[in-house]
Amino acid sequence: MVHVGRFPGSPRPRAGFVVSKAVGGSVVRHQVARRLRHLVRSRLAELPPETGVVVRALPPAARASSAELSVDLDAALRTALRKLTGGPE
Repeated sequence: MVHVGRFPGSPRPRAGFVVSKAVGGSVVRHQVARRLRHLVRSRLAELPPETGVVVRALPPAARASSAELSVDLDAALRTALRKLTGGPE
């Protein structure tokens, strides 16, 4: 799940992550967060300045491959950006 918002005055896009205990134990949560951070880092350059992204990992993320996470992240980002800009869903 991805949420996108505007943060006026922020010089560059920012990202935050929420990985709850529902995803798994401490080790699993940190692995998921690291994988998501790696995937989001390359996508931040494509976002406009003043954009904030919050990625919330759902329990299936613990079992997903990096390729699956990448596809899901791209789809969620597209949807969230469309909602932010008021484009067609």
